[in-house]
Amino acid sequence: MKYNIHKAVVVGSGTMGAAIAAHLANVGVPVTLLDMAAKDSPDKNKIVKEGWERCRKAKPANLMADELQSLVTLGNLDDDFDAVAQADWVVEVIVENLEIKKQLAARIDEIRKPNAIVTTNTSGIPIHAIAEGRSKEFKKHFLGTHFFNPPRYLKLLEIIPTPDTSKDVLEFMLHFGEYRLGKGVVLCKDTPNFIGNRVAFGTGAFALDFIIENGYTVDEVDALTGPLIGRPKTATFRLIDLVGVDVWHHVGENLAPLIPHDKLGQKYLSAEKPKKLMETLLERKWLGNKTKIGFYKEVRNAEGKREFWSLDLNTLEHVAPTKPRFDSVKAAKDVEGLGERLKVLLAADDKAAQLIQALTYQSFQYSSSIIPEVADSPKPIDDAIRWGFSHEAGAFEIWDMLGVKETVKRMKAAGFPAAKWVDEMLKNGCETFYQYKRSSPADKGANKVGVYDVNKKKYVKFKSSGDFVFLKNLRDTKKEVSKNAGASLFDVGDGVGLVEFHTKMNALDDDISAIVSEAMDRLETDFDGLVVGNEGEHFSAGANLFMVVVASQQGMWDQLDGAIRRLQEMNMRMRYSPKPIVVAPAGYTLGGGCEITMHASRVVAAAESYIGLVELGAGVIPAGGGTKEMMRRMINPAMRTEHAEVLPFLQKSFLQIGQAKVATSAEEARGMAILNPQDRVIANRAHLLTEAKREVKHLIDSGYRAPAPEPIFAAGRDYLGALRVGTFMFKEGHYISEYDQHIANKLASIMCGGELTRGTWVSEQYILDLEREAFLSLCGEEKTQARMWSILQTGKPLRN
Repeated sequence: MKYNIHKAVVVGSGTMGAAIAAHLANVGVPVTLLDMAAKDSPDKNKIVKEGWERCRKAKPANLMADELQSLVTLGNLDDDFDAVAQADWVVEVIVENLEIKKQLAARIDEIRKPNAIVTTNTSGIPIHAIAEGRSKEFKKHFLGTHFFNPPRYLKLLEIIPTPDTSKDVLEFMLHFGEYRLGKGVVLCKDTPNFIGNRVAFGTGAFALDFIIENGYTVDEVDALTGPLIGRPKTATFRLIDLVGVDVWHHVGENLAPLIPHDKLGQKYLSAEKPKKLMETLLERKWLGNKTKIGFYKEVRNAEGKREFWSLDLNTLEHVAPTKPRFDSVKAAKDVEGLGERLKVLLAADDKAAQLIQALTYQSFQYSSSIIPEVADSPKPIDDAIRWGFSHEAGAFEIWDMLGVKETVKRMKAAGFPAAKWVDEMLKNGCETFYQYKRSSPADKGANKVGVYDVNKKKYVKFKSSGDFVFLKNLRDTKKEVSKNAGASLFDVGDGVGLVEFHTKMNALDDDISAIVSEAMDRLETDFDGLVVGNEGEHFSAGANLFMVVVASQQGMWDQLDGAIRRLQEMNMRMRYSPKPIVVAPAGYTLGGGCEITMHASRVVAAAESYIGLVELGAGVIPAGGGTKEMMRRMINPAMRTEHAEVLPFLQKSFLQIGQAKVATSAEEARGMAILNPQDRVIANRAHLLTEAKREVKHLIDSGYRAPAPEPIFAAGRDYLGALRVGTFMFKEGHYISEYDQHIANKLASIMCGGELTRGTWVSEQYILDLEREAFLSLCGEEKTQARMWSILQTGKPLRN
């Protein structure tokens, strides 16, 4: 490939600039972060250091692991500008001022190396205007790369070329954005606020006006505009507090003069009441989360418990939280599927339904009105809203779910007529915005193969995804080899099988065990390798806790013992499989899910994987081989050195399990010895199963051999005594409860091999038996059962 990015420079260490630098470090790109030299300090790097420190301390974390900060170099624009001359990619993230951006572009133009790509993260200034007056080569290598904040977590990356941008540069950045940065890339036209923010503020301005004019409360709105209608829990007002009232107001104010032609947008961007409300909040410095007061304020009630009081939009005083109740919500809340749930809400006529009708129909109207100005088809708009704002579906996807023709009529009756091209599309015989491949009745049109192009007046097929693995394309076909209520086995081609879990939160149960066992049997005859993974949000939240606690309370010890044995045997069978098994975790990979991961031949993990052995929070210990694996990974390597002292390694592994530590990224999991050095981390979640399959094929081609059985070093009773002293001190210091100490001592006993008279190497099965014995013993205790019920009923661990 003509272009490579081995070194990058980010200019501007504000919230976005520093976070972009952090994300470049996350994907392994060395980056120099530059900002103005401090004029009032002997330390000329004061400004950039402060910006980076804010970034480093931010929650949620911008860096995937603390060690990655070694890839970030700090500097200032006076002394360190030469870094630009060495960079393959320069990202400008400075103040939103055209003249200042043009001045910086001129400096970069003077020293950038040939083929160096230069981009701007502006959210509102025309991209082409920033490049005016620059050299021909600069213009060829210049474009917009608009990240959404925080860049690590929000998937959307808008890429905006100018008429002068080289096609090769554009193609490279589209590929780099998707494959290296892990982004959902949307190619945008150089129009005001591009796509994501244009839609967000065109619909958001209407929402604020409608809410105020019709007397809705903050609590009502946020109860109705979150997960109920396929949006995040931040809903409406929590989102504004999160973004910042000042930022929200600034973006809206800047957008209005840029779109004089947009009559629908102008009507609400200039509405008087929302404008007055936002200006009042700005005057009071009620900016949201950053000032700890905005549309919400944290208070302590009479019992000292934390509450979030919401703003009364009439009195502008914060009031105690309420729990709004609506008949339409009661009827819809348990309906499966976003489209079906919205049909119930849109058919009702109470106050909640009226708000949802207005927001839904206006979003359809506005989104259709900006085509073909911002995009030639609905797809870029839907992608931008899903990836940039974490909506379950975009406007046109939802419109398809509801039925386009019927909804157009309802919109018109409600005063939100669709754009004329929608009527034209329907007259052309195209009844949906997307073209679907219905592989079976059960598919319900989920597989999109094309989209309506407004200019071409017909469906345009999507580019073939080639060798990509998409389970939705295989479901209910001959490629689904076996299926039960908890899991499926697929043939994904090239001699590779794939096991998918599909219980609630992918909790492990007998159905999953049965399919994995069948997959292992078929691996001997039908497949050359196996992937264990899924397309859900989470890999597995661990064992089915409800099953465990009910079995415990009913004294079903043989059944419980059998379930633990099956999990242990399944994991050991995976570990010593003569053919490669690649596990592909993503999201929550907890307890038993973590244990499965640690028994794979190789792991290909999504970057955003939250992995850990959390069993102690439920009153038990890891018993599917997790304790054994941490001993093998953390203690064994050290004890192969003659005269090594075991205690530091024993303590570290003991504390990691005992404190139920969870890695907040796949890279952090590597540092915790949950992932091995050879395991891979994939930035783009959508590519995970494809890369896992590729890894299986690589292992096959490399002549994969199963590992030799490995004994485990057990430290013996003297070190068990040392750990027990430690747990006693923790209890005496009121860091843990007496029952925490009891569980921790059980764990210590396993990790030291029980009452062995001296340190010795034991078999894996020896440790597995100790795990199982301790797990069953703890399950019989009332306090463990109380902890399990607490997690099931409240989602929170109980400290008893």
